Amino acid sequence: MNFDIIHLWRFEIGGFEIWITETHVTTWIIMGALIALAIAVRIALKNFKDVPGGFQNFIELIVETFDSFLKTNADPKLMFLGNWYFTVFAFLLLGNICGVFFLRPPSSDWAVCFAFAIVTFVLIHVMGVRYRGAGYLKSFFEPYMAKGKIPNLLLFPLNIIGELARPVSLSFRMFGNILSGTILLGLLYGIAPVFIRVLFPVPLHMYFDLFSGILQAFIFTVLSLAFISAAAETE
Repeated sequence: MNFDIIHLWRFEIGGFEIWITETHVTTWIIMGALIALAIAVRIALKNFKDVPGGFQNFIELIVETFDSFLKTNADPKLMFLGNWYFTVFAFLLLGNICGVFFLRPPSSDWAVCFAFAIVTFVLIHVMGVRYRGAGYLKSFFEPYMAKGKIPNLLLFPLNIIGELARPVSLSFRMFGNILSGTILLGLLYGIAPVFIRVLFPVPLHMYFDLFSGILQAFIFTVLSLAFISAAAETE
């Protein structure tokens, strides 16, 4: 039984090999679904009503819920990141639960999880420098020595290691949870008798593909926003 990422096509451009994997194809499918959904919503809400109907109510509920979530978990000055993190959450949500449709979740490939974590890592330090300036850079030497006057040089490398470990831990958290469900279900379908494959996997799909997938998308978004808010906090 093989749980490796399947390589579907190989191209060679200028002496460099380019591989199209199962992760790429699933990612493109999810991107296409999100784009199609966005276009469908835009067309449906072309004539925006002051007194909304059923579908407009549903879309407004989603937007207002996410805005409320941002106000709760992010610093007010970071609200402009809402569009980015709504997109991240929507992609991870669909990507994590696509196992229900017998697609391999993109987040079961660590490269995908690490790519999102790297973006969060960059935003943490960009927002920290933008809103705290030199004070953010000084925080890598905290706690100070001699009543806060002398930077603690011994703690600087430890703080750097802690920052470098953050995207690794953030990505492995989601990757491990999603991949474990993929492996467990793959083993069940591979070795279980036929009558068990028909009925028994249903609650496992409900947990690993739906509950765990939704939870991991939510946790990744919350932690990303919390890390960025902490870095940009000026008080």
